[in-house]
Amino acid sequence: MSKPASRLDTEQLMILAERVTELPAATAEWVGILLQELLRARADELLAGQPDVGQESDRPNAELDDQQAQLALDTATWLKTLWTEGYMGAGNFRSPPRSAFPAVDLEDVRKSSLFARIRQGKHALPFAPPTRHGLPWHELLEGSRPTHTVEAEIIADETGLPLAVIIEGCAEWQVIEASRGTRQYLVQHQGKGPAYRLRLTDGLAAELHREPPSLTRRITLQGRAGIHSYTLEWVDEDGAARLVPLRAATWERAESEAEHWLAMVHPERYGQVRFERCEP
Repeated sequence: MSKPASRLDTEQLMILAERVTELPAATAEWVGILLQELLRARADELLAGQPDVGQESDRPNAELDDQQAQLALDTATWLKTLWTEGYMGAGNFRSPPRSAFPAVDLEDVRKSSLFARIRQGKHALPFAPPTRHGLPWHELLEGSRPTHTVEAEIIADETGLPLAVIIEGCAEWQVIEASRGTRQYLVQHQGKGPAYRLRLTDGLAAELHREPPSLTRRITLQGRAGIHSYTLEWVDEDGAARLVPLRAATWERAESEAEHWLAMVHPERYGQVRFERCEP
């Protein structure tokens, strides 16, 4: 392997980081960890050599520090998601085909829950979440609070059969099940994500409660020669089983990766699965 003529700069390291995703999962895991340590060491080196606050750098093209570099990467991920998925935080984004990217103003940056989600290190959802008065409502999907007070209106046909429901101004909710005489409905947004129990109270006032997971799937930890890996054991409704490798170094990241896989492959089950940790 030939040696580089000079030290790799930050841009070259970022290019290598992107190419890690092209490696097999088992290789990408340890290469990614090694590259992250290299980037962290380079960032520490740059920070140690920075001038004091208030002083200008002698280099007009000074290297970005680690926080600035991460912010740039997060912003790129956000803008890419806006283009590919077609939804944004504070406004609306027209459906494909798209020929020009719209202006993103300060309100979009500040109010975008998608941007905030990416900056927290979370995956962007592969489908648009429910909205609350026009803004993406990620908290409803993944927040710790299971019950929310909402305004809701049931849309029924001439016989009284519920067809759909409008919740907090979002008309893309579907009625899965209706309980006669109790004013309670099992609903889901666009057939994706968790199921919710909607209970009408007075007028348009209602309570929306996220149903607990109805399925349990195992995540197993395996170790060989000092290298650990995580695998999701998934069983389809027809009984077919598959093993899904998870790119993770911790249990928390493994569960996050499992949730992301679920959102990509089985969005109708997203938020409805409890993961059981299994160690040898």
